[in-house]
Amino acid sequence: MDLRAILMGLAFAFMWSSAFTSARIIVAAAPPMMALSFRFLISGLIAVALARIMGQSWHLTRTQWRATIIFGICQNALYLGLNFIAMQWVEASLAAIIASTMPLIVALAGWLVFGDKVRPLGIAGLVAGVLGVVLIMGARMQGGVDLLGVALCVIGAISLAVATLALKGASSSGNFMMVVGLQMLVGSAVLVGPALALETLSVDWSWQLVVAFLYTTLVPGLAATLVWFLLVNRIGTVKAATFHFLNPFFGVAVAAVILNESLGLMDLVGVAVITAGILAVQVSKQVPAKA
Repeated sequence: MDLRAILMGLAFAFMWSSAFTSARIIVAAAPPMMALSFRFLISGLIAVALARIMGQSWHLTRTQWRATIIFGICQNALYLGLNFIAMQWVEASLAAIIASTMPLIVALAGWLVFGDKVRPLGIAGLVAGVLGVVLIMGARMQGGVDLLGVALCVIGAISLAVATLALKGASSSGNFMMVVGLQMLVGSAVLVGPALALETLSVDWSWQLVVAFLYTTLVPGLAATLVWFLLVNRIGTVKAATFHFLNPFFGVAVAAVILNESLGLMDLVGVAVITAGILAVQVSKQVPAKA
């Protein structure tokens, strides 16, 4: 892994993790699904326009179209949609921690569903990840955490795992920016119906809302997604996923600094254990098999 890939991975991890804080600001002042659908519409149109300027085509391969649609539905509509709804009641730090377990869910699904071989280090990482979640949830439940919000975040994390498994193929054959734009437009289209049917357009305008919306649209929404696609194409999904071990730390750190969310001792211990578990799982996938 070269220096450029490392810098790309660090940038992605920070941008991805900071999205929970900006989302928390948005859903406190605007309907979550409407705001998210509008965000995807703007980000998607910008990405498609940039792709056309770069000479990219929307004539994708069948594999790219399938992966792009699945990615748009699972990551954008389900994962982000459910997280936006949940963060009306759940703190950004907790949502970030739950979402950060995605690599563990992917590894567990590969082991239980697809029969992938998991090395002892990977098994230890899965156990550590579960232990970390138990520590955090135990402490939060004593403090009166909203269980519906937690459940929505968990379902969202599972949807993100499915999207990640579908990513292979979407980043191949070029057209990176076009794929980024189209999967965002898919998410916007899926969300607009439920938003119109279930939500009332009522916005509490403020400069914080405008800044948060612009940030989440351009940085986590557009830049982070593009960097992730390019990173996967550069070093592969397994190595790229290693950077997810930074997400619990970045997620709680940004929420603490920007939103002044309080963190207990068990939160910090749990984040450290989950971080170690994610790193162990990803490193175990890179150990060459014995002859």
